[in-house]
Amino acid sequence: MDLIAQYWPFVAGLMVTGVVSGIAAGLLGIGGGAIIVPALGTALSVMGYDSDVVQHVAVGTSLAIIIPTGIVSARSHYKRGALDVATLRLWVPFIVAGTFIGGLVAGFFSGDVLRVVFAVMAFLIAANIVFGFQTKVMGHLHGSAVTHRISASVVGFISALMGIGGGSLSVPTLVAFGASMHAAVGTSAAIGVAIAVSGTLGFVLSGWGVAGLPPLSLGYVNLVALALVAVLAALCAPLGAALAHRLNQQTLKYVFAGFLVLVGLNMVWKVLAG
Repeated sequence: MDLIAQYWPFVAGLMVTGVVSGIAAGLLGIGGGAIIVPALGTALSVMGYDSDVVQHVAVGTSLAIIIPTGIVSARSHYKRGALDVATLRLWVPFIVAGTFIGGLVAGFFSGDVLRVVFAVMAFLIAANIVFGFQTKVMGHLHGSAVTHRISASVVGFISALMGIGGGSLSVPTLVAFGASMHAAVGTSAAIGVAIAVSGTLGFVLSGWGVAGLPPLSLGYVNLVALALVAVLAALCAPLGAALAHRLNQQTLKYVFAGFLVLVGLNMVWKVLAG
């Protein structure tokens, strides 16, 4: 009974995280990592784990959770005709390479470095969504396969360090290249699966044998959190996808931007408080 009393808040928190991240995955075309990473990191910190290990486990586990969530979300968007298969094929090989490298090198960075990367990128992405500077800079390059490949590699690398499915980066990039918001969200959900698979492998390898990890962890991927959050997130992703197609594109953009600002502020607070 004492063991149950000790862990039930952690389990309950993970279940709520799964529901919210699943809806976010379908709604915004993200893997839910922007919710999972801070939520899981907070839960592990409360349980007394070292701050550096906490952030790495939160990021690595988030990537693993995104795999089933992204598959369900992408399938829902595909049924609605909002998934660009040609763009997906162009992006996947390069995004896989960038993500794998990011997952491997993440082990060399401290937890606070990963938090700062997360926060800075969240603010930049939100500003880009509101002011559209990426479209002005890259819009004329939408027909260049080389630009797509370079973008995919960069998105993959940064996504691995943030522990996200890449939607925060790939959605505005695809919009800049001329895709509609709905098509960008749907295609991004599928791209997130490739990011998650490659990034998870990188975090398993970079965290293998590291001391102080939570029980039942493979490298920086915790299997307990993976099971609890992944199931609920995958079940709830279609709800978010259905909601996304009820909103107009402008509303969806501002929801996305506001969400990222809140997440970035949360990460800044964690760094300063630490």
